[in-house]
Amino acid sequence: MPAKGLTGPGYDGHAFWDTETYVLPVLTYTAPEAVRDALIWRWSTLDLARERAAVLGQKGAAFPWRTIRGEETSGYWPAGTAAFHVNADIADAVVRYRNATQDDTFDADHGTEILVETARLWASLGHMDDGRGFRIDGVTGPDEYTAVVDNNVYTNLMAQRNLREAVAAVHRQPGVAARLQVTEDEVAVWSEAAEKMRIPFDDELGVHMTSEGFTRHQEWDFEGTPPDKYPLLLNYPYFEIYRKQVVKQADLVMALHLRGDAFTHEQKVADFAYYEARTVRDSSLSAAQQAVVAAECGHLELAYDYWGEAALTDLQNLHGNSGHGLHIASLAGGWTVAVAGFGGMRDHDGHLTFAPRLPPQLTGLAFRVVYQGRCLRVRIGREKVVYQLVSGEPLEIGHHGDTVTVTDAELALDIPPAAEVEPVHQPAHCAPRRRGRHSGQ
Repeated sequence: MPAKGLTGPGYDGHAFWDTETYVLPVLTYTAPEAVRDALIWRWSTLDLARERAAVLGQKGAAFPWRTIRGEETSGYWPAGTAAFHVNADIADAVVRYRNATQDDTFDADHGTEILVETARLWASLGHMDDGRGFRIDGVTGPDEYTAVVDNNVYTNLMAQRNLREAVAAVHRQPGVAARLQVTEDEVAVWSEAAEKMRIPFDDELGVHMTSEGFTRHQEWDFEGTPPDKYPLLLNYPYFEIYRKQVVKQADLVMALHLRGDAFTHEQKVADFAYYEARTVRDSSLSAAQQAVVAAECGHLELAYDYWGEAALTDLQNLHGNSGHGLHIASLAGGWTVAVAGFGGMRDHDGHLTFAPRLPPQLTGLAFRVVYQGRCLRVRIGREKVVYQLVSGEPLEIGHHGDTVTVTDAELALDIPPAAEVEPVHQPAHCAPRRRGRHSGQ
């Protein structure tokens, strides 16, 4: 699935991590057979990924940042080769698909091999640091304005999940593990690395560092940056951008969403506020992730504005390049904001949970998801949500922290009011466009 789909010449038909992190989550819960096909394509490129890892002096497989048939085709290594998180993103899509479908055949024939080879990469790429944990140095996270850094939180947390899931997979599939010559010592290394993964935190500021030392970098002069100087990468040297506290696109904030199980609610609120004030959204990938976390933290009107930016980015040509093709990941993000943002859907550890809340502009929101052979309908109102199975056996889900069982009978539950939160601020000239404040369906 290229970044522009088949809609235009942008990116020359290449695929990126957008596929697994933005597009496949939508399809996992709506058309899982398409996800299976996409992941089998990734699996089919494993030999090239193994060759790439060997060229880089690493073990396992290093999937390409930018590719059509499996070779690395990115010409700028700080934002390409160094963005190793693509490997954990692919592994995450494998885990999400298996949890949602219970497709044991895929797990045995394709999924476990991907998880094993990416786990081998992380074990090779990182190292233990004398009592300070397992660290992964010299990498680039999703934020391409903070390149070649140590212990990027998003990368480390996604690698942690990758390692844990590889351990689980070899226990599920001992035959596959034997074929891949997985040893007990290897599994022990994966387990220890996951357990001791370093996650940088600034105790003085009370927020996570997007990477080691980030919160001590010089602040970017947003007030002195004219609006016609965005996007920054077209107007300032990378060297200047890399040394400052300026974020191109959601990075730590995306970790709050995809690895939300690793943070407390209070940490999410503090982290979101800190990085919201430093994120310029010079990428169409950012708005959807910021919207999801904004909604979870109680900034529902801000989430609504970001939702419009994600879903309407091409209809309103917000980036001035829709003629090059549609922003497929941003369009997928429109669904994600509705379901994971206002629906509050999460799927950590194979357990489906919801925490729905609507912004004041909406009176209702309804969607369906398929999960483990069921079709679940969710209808959200201002004060109540109704869960109902359209098909399948009863399903246990979470609702605002409580465990409930959904059947083919309507289950109406109260939506607790959101807690009061302090307003957050964006950099000068970087606030999302305010959408109409009328109420609508």
